[in-house]
Amino acid sequence: MAIACPVDLNTAALRSEISSIYGRVASEPDGEFHFHRGPAYAAGFLGYGADELAALPSDCTASFAGVGNPLAIGQIHAGETVLDIGCGAGMDLLLAAGRTGPAGHAIGVDMTDAMIERARKSAAEAGLPQVEIRRGDATSLPVANDSVDVVISNGVLNLVPEKERGFAEIVRILKPGGRLHLADIALDVELPEDARRNIDLWTG
Repeated sequence: MAIACPVDLNTAALRSEISSIYGRVASEPDGEFHFHRGPAYAAGFLGYGADELAALPSDCTASFAGVGNPLAIGQIHAGETVLDIGCGAGMDLLLAAGRTGPAGHAIGVDMTDAMIERARKSAAEAGLPQVEIRRGDATSLPVANDSVDVVISNGVLNLVPEKERGFAEIVRILKPGGRLHLADIALDVELPEDARRNIDLWTG
């Protein structure tokens, strides 16, 4: 995962394209995309429990487009506050809320309106009042300093051009001793400049 992006990359255009693509994933989860989606993929390739996914509203599992399983990294305890950066339709967020229980708090942040709507609807359908969805992005989280026990994120920081700002925000909101459960894709080779400037490659 490169920390720096090309200085002349049009980050506004990149954010717009990402929001557009994941808006389509929310409204047409069975559409044509260049990345995997859905509960069968999550259970078959990423190690999620099929029974646990089946208990969630289909609106949130159908639009899942993560790349790993951040919930498998470590425990989330009852009563904790969890933040999901780029929560999408809410699959990881709702699973985390189940672990925090009603005494906890599960906050999802996303910048795509269609995903936010799906996540809110799914949380209500699942009967999880401890879930809250806020609009925002990884570089400016709408969360107070030192207020979160666990940050989770699944395939989102790779989409953020200003990664240093993204990680600084995680540090800002975590309580002392807080944990980061990060699932993402990392390369062990340096990409050529033309690839790093290609917005189509950034968006998936």
